[in-house]
Amino acid sequence: MFAAIYQGVFIYTVPTFGLRISRHTKSISMLTKQIIEKYFFEEKQSGLFFLMIGIAAIAISLVLYFYLKTSAWRGMAIPLFAIGIFQGIAGYSVFSRSDRQRVDIVYAHDMNPALIKNKEIPRMEKRMRGFIVFRYVEILLMAAGLFLFFFFRNNTEWSFWWGIGITLFIQLLIIILVGYFAEHRGQEYLHALRSYCSQ
Repeated sequence: MFAAIYQGVFIYTVPTFGLRISRHTKSISMLTKQIIEKYFFEEKQSGLFFLMIGIAAIAISLVLYFYLKTSAWRGMAIPLFAIGIFQGIAGYSVFSRSDRQRVDIVYAHDMNPALIKNKEIPRMEKRMRGFIVFRYVEILLMAAGLFLFFFFRNNTEWSFWWGIGITLFIQLLIIILVGYFAEHRGQEYLHALRSYCSQ
């Protein structure tokens, strides 16, 4: 996703929610308990961030649809509500399971290495493949939103579709950015898992 982001030297940090990415840094090569703790802490924080974005989107969509009531506002409300539900569910899912996963993998690090090899690595590999599939879907939907925005922006009779387009684009952009940070974290964590099992 956005291949150019992987090049050069850059550090992006959102301190509150652990959305941190660094470019041109060495990948994690050794799995430690601290690495495991850090990964799942940042996963939990990003899940909370996504959950809050989803709740905010749903609340805003209800205001736009039931109180402002114009065609453009109602168009904006539809993707806000639909994608907000997805964001809320996905965020809560990540947030609620991160502590349990952290405890399991920290325990497996010392007491049950086979769990890391047989369950955690396949889980992360599946998740990395999922990022690729979702990326294409997200880019397609974001492009559709951009098309609706530009195609209907000067036509007041079709402002409903203009509203759908602008919020679809914005929501998918947020999802893509959050997904990028999650994918990069996951790649480093998976690299550390594989290094641990190859020792």
